[in-house]
Amino acid sequence: MNKVITNIIVTFIPNKLKRKKWRQILNFGIVRTFRIALLLKKMRHEKRNPEHYFAICAIAKNEAPYFIEWIEWHKSKGTEKFYIYDNESTDNTREILGPYIAQGIVEYVYWKGKKQQVAAYSHCLDMHRMKSRWIAFIDLDEFIFPVKDETIPKFLNRFENHPAIEINWHIYGSGGAKKKTEGGVMERFKHHSFTERIINRHVKSIVDPSKVLCVNAHYAAVFWGNTVDTDGNPVKKINFRREPLHDTLKLNHYAVKSHEEYYTKKHLRGRISNSKKYSDKYFEEYDLNDIFIP
Repeated sequence: MNKVITNIIVTFIPNKLKRKKWRQILNFGIVRTFRIALLLKKMRHEKRNPEHYFAICAIAKNEAPYFIEWIEWHKSKGTEKFYIYDNESTDNTREILGPYIAQGIVEYVYWKGKKQQVAAYSHCLDMHRMKSRWIAFIDLDEFIFPVKDETIPKFLNRFENHPAIEINWHIYGSGGAKKKTEGGVMERFKHHSFTERIINRHVKSIVDPSKVLCVNAHYAAVFWGNTVDTDGNPVKKINFRREPLHDTLKLNHYAVKSHEEYYTKKHLRGRISNSKKYSDKYFEEYDLNDIFIP
C-alpha cells in the first residue's frame, strides 16, 4: 500500500504500539498478511519438528571481512544455522562463506535489488517457518551477547510460550581508531555507550516463525500472543518509551568501527533497508565511547 495512504490510516489508531503494528502490516500488504495468517492458523494445529532450534537471518552487502568472526561468535553461543542473503556483493563474500555453505551451516541466497531488507526477511520466514524454532533478524555489525546464560538457546528456553523477543542495542564506538587494524571487531573495539542512552532503545527481534506475520529492521508483527522484552515482560509501549535492558541478553552493535572502515565501507555502501546514505552525522551519533572494557 502507498506509504502516504498508510500513514493517513494509522493516524486514527491512538495506541502507538498498535499503530506501529498496523503500519507494518499495511506496508507489507493486506492480501499477503491474510494469506500468511491463514497459514499460521493451520500451522498452530500441526506438530512441529524443527531441524534447528536457533537460527539467524541477515542480509548483507560487501561484508566479507566480517563474516568469519560474526559466524564463529554466534556458533559458539549456540546458533545452528545462518540464512544469509547476499545483496549483490562485489567483494569475496561468496568465497568466504563457501566452507560454511559446504558444511550446511550457512544457507546462501544471492538477492538482487535495492531496499530489499524486508523482502529478504519475508522470504526467510516463508521458507523456514517449519525448519527453525527461533530465528533472529540482525545485521553483520550486531552480535547477540547472552549475559547470564552460556548460550542463546539456554536463554530462549525460558521464552517458549512467547512469539517474539525484543533485544536492545548496546552501541560500541570507534575508541578513537582512525585506521582498520588486524583483529576481529570485538577484539579491536572495547569502548561502549552508557546503557541508559536513548539510542540503545532501538531493538531487534528473535521470533518464533510459526507465530509472526512479518519482520522489518526493528519490529516483528506477531499473529498471536505478546512480544516480550529480554526480562520476559510483555511489551506494552513502543521501544523509545522504554529503558534499555542489558541484564540478560543484549545486542552489541559495532555501528561505526574505525573512521576508515566507516567511510570506505558503510558510508559508501549505503543502507539496505532504504535509499538513504550513511552521513557524517551518523558517525557522530554512533561513535559512543563512554566506558572502556579491557
